[in-house]
Amino acid sequence: MKYEDLLNRVADLPCFTTRFLAAGGNLPQIRLQLSRWVNSGRLIKLHKGLYTLSEPFRKIKPEPFSIANSLKSASYVSLQSALAWYGLIPEFVPVVTSVTTGRPRLIDTPMGRFDFRHINKSFFWGYQQIELMDGQTAFIARPEKAMLDLVYLTPGGDKEDFIKELRIQDVEQIDKAVLREFSERSQIPKLKRAFQNIARIIDRGEGVAL
Repeated sequence: MKYEDLLNRVADLPCFTTRFLAAGGNLPQIRLQLSRWVNSGRLIKLHKGLYTLSEPFRKIKPEPFSIANSLKSASYVSLQSALAWYGLIPEFVPVVTSVTTGRPRLIDTPMGRFDFRHINKSFFWGYQQIELMDGQTAFIARPEKAMLDLVYLTPGGDKEDFIKELRIQDVEQIDKAVLREFSERSQIPKLKRAFQNIARIIDRGEGVAL
């Protein structure tokens, strides 16, 4: 494969896999060629079998959330990353955090750090596919599910003090009916308690003043 052929196939993609290129081709030879392009600076290796074009050659800049989905297929962006993306918490979140039904893992790449937290398959829902820049998409938790995922994975996350420390803002994005529905659907007592505390804090207006 020539580099021009590669550009024709992947220039509009945020990232691509070895197997995507190898359909009907010689996989070992393609891997060798990709390694050479990485060494020459034409490609960036994000993780095993996952690449993106170097900046002078790419047409679009890969979105971190899109990369996160590509690093683990059975995952969606959640927790603080999703809450910050919705504008629900004021802090900048440097690590993209997702949940997955697979093993937990922290992956460092040339384009950032990606943290994958494990949840049970029975709790793997409440996300949606959202369009990002340049036609890219990513699976991201709904605001209510991102909040409950964070509570679920944080010791003491259902406590009122922990929820207050999040400094929830722009609270009109949180649908309390959906939050209640999700907490009850989970059948997890911790999340049912969290719903009561989150709803109470929202009603009292104890988030960050906008």
